[in-house]
Amino acid sequence: MVLGDSVFLLLIFSLSFLVFFSAWRSIKKWKKMPPGPTPLPFIGNILQVKPNDMLKSFGKLHKKYGPVYMVYLGARPVLVLNGYDAVKEALIDNADVFGARSTPPGFKKFFGEYGIISSNGERWKQLRRFSLMTLRNFGMGKRSIEERIQEEAQFLVKELNKTKGSPFDPTLYFSRSISNIICSIVFGDRFDYQDEKFLKLLKLLNEFSKLLDSPFSQLFLNFPRIMQYVPGPHLRILETMKLLKEFVIEKKKMHAESLDPNCPRDFIDCFLIKMEKEKQNSASEFSEENLVVSTLNLFIAGTDTTSRTLRYAFLILLKYPEITEKVVQEIDLVIGQDRAPAVEDRSKMPYTDAVIHEVQRFADIAPLGVPHAVTQDIEFRGYTIPKGTMVFPALTTVLKDPGWFKNPYNFDPGHFLDENGAFKKNDAFMPFSAGKRICLGEGLARMELFLIFTTILQNFTLTTTKEPKDIDLSSALSASHVPRPYQLSMHPR
Repeated sequence: MVLGDSVFLLLIFSLSFLVFFSAWRSIKKWKKMPPGPTPLPFIGNILQVKPNDMLKSFGKLHKKYGPVYMVYLGARPVLVLNGYDAVKEALIDNADVFGARSTPPGFKKFFGEYGIISSNGERWKQLRRFSLMTLRNFGMGKRSIEERIQEEAQFLVKELNKTKGSPFDPTLYFSRSISNIICSIVFGDRFDYQDEKFLKLLKLLNEFSKLLDSPFSQLFLNFPRIMQYVPGPHLRILETMKLLKEFVIEKKKMHAESLDPNCPRDFIDCFLIKMEKEKQNSASEFSEENLVVSTLNLFIAGTDTTSRTLRYAFLILLKYPEITEKVVQEIDLVIGQDRAPAVEDRSKMPYTDAVIHEVQRFADIAPLGVPHAVTQDIEFRGYTIPKGTMVFPALTTVLKDPGWFKNPYNFDPGHFLDENGAFKKNDAFMPFSAGKRICLGEGLARMELFLIFTTILQNFTLTTTKEPKDIDLSSALSASHVPRPYQLSMHPR
């Protein structure tokens, strides 16, 4: 029996090796492939791209192989682009070829190929066009998005006043505030900060983000068929995503029951109306699956990245009180204390604008970007890239490109200021990616960051229990950038 098991295992390994070797040879038949470490059968370059320290692994490969190199995640080849020049040449100069989305096998278990983020072709075009139009309608024509953000900022101020200057972890405060803005657009209304369903929803989202970054989850994304049988925290991801989908499905049912086609209240209403209009159109992509996943895409992206950036922003301000003082002086000069900040103030506040841009650059929330795929065979920088190859545009190497930022690893608002103190644009500022797949919520996120950032500093003085020199700005996670937990005190001005 033992001998039989050994023969069986040997047979499985041999078949796996043959499958991998066949796939590897089919790629290597192309001439002039990018350099990279030699992959092993089945596991690819897992020894070089370590799941428990992915960013450092990619950084080492960048130093060794240069701005363009190839790694294998399992049997799947991945083109990694580093630095502004390489990423721009791909995502902007060759936007059509590099404009498709590629998702790891395990990621498809969350969203399939539905929704805005994971889809391609006509489905993606229809859903993105519709979503952009809906966002640009300023909350479906009722109130402008700016007004929604200003209102939510005041709710946040009231909540922060309740802390009475005591130290607190700002994570939940920023998550509730930012999430409520996208909730008002997607679901039609904001939640009370103590609402149990809302808190449960945010807890699920926070758990999903943490689980996704774990080494086990990184293995699950690339080897789902094996990892689904391996015990570990990654198995909770599927259950968490199931609960998030159930929340959206319940919201969709409630909307369908009270829908007035002549007066859409939010994104879900607009999607339901579009579904009804196009139900006889066989080419329409407005289905229930795309409604649920698109809504989740907007909710997750609209909550997690911006709230994470705000947490980094105030941790940075605690470390650099001299920068905080300059921002507050500009707020007092331009806005004062008698009215709420408005988007139009930004053009008159170059230093504050530069600080917010530098927060986004330094925080570097999505260091590897979201995977792309090439739509056809292409000669790129002297290399042959086959159709369908997954592409990682390493945004961290763009945001920290020494050719574009004089102090790439230091927090320096001067990166966005000219010699006269005026705001200066920088082409390598790509926190939202670039090209056809640039984040469709960029405009909303920029407004949220400016309005909430300035509203808090208009109303509060910041303190913490640590000395500035002891504040650690390094990331708490290994595959994405998240600020370490910290305590913040806010004293009314």
